Amino acid sequence: MTKKFVVQTNKAPEPLQGTPHSQAIKVDNLIFVSGQIALKPRETALTGSSVAEQTEQIFANLMAILDSCGSSLDRMVRSTVFLARMEDFAEMNEVHKRHAGEQPGRSTVQVAKLPAGALVEIEVIAHT
Repeated sequence: MTKKFVVQTNKAPEPLQGTPHSQAIKVDNLIFVSGQIALKPRETALTGSSVAEQTEQIFANLMAILDSCGSSLDRMVRSTVFLARMEDFAEMNEVHKRHAGEQPGRSTVQVAKLPAGALVEIEVIAHT
């Protein structure tokens, strides 16, 4: 049976209080990173007031989590983006493209509400 490992790094924010999930789960050579919002490690207030600023912080979090597993953004195979407003797609997309390139598979959806009033949340799957 394949073992799964909980990923935990202090270089990325803890899951919001009261939410029962980990930063990521590693199974074999795959890393499933939980949805990240624009929080800095050990802070509870969102970073950035624009979608671009929040997306930059999210990618900093994703890099830290993937790095702790021996992976990186260029090893992303899939991302799912949740936007509070689809009108912010182009702004988010510019930042996403700069960090992840055009290679990973991706879905982007508008949702009614995100945790902590975030404008964007991103989850990824990567390999080691």
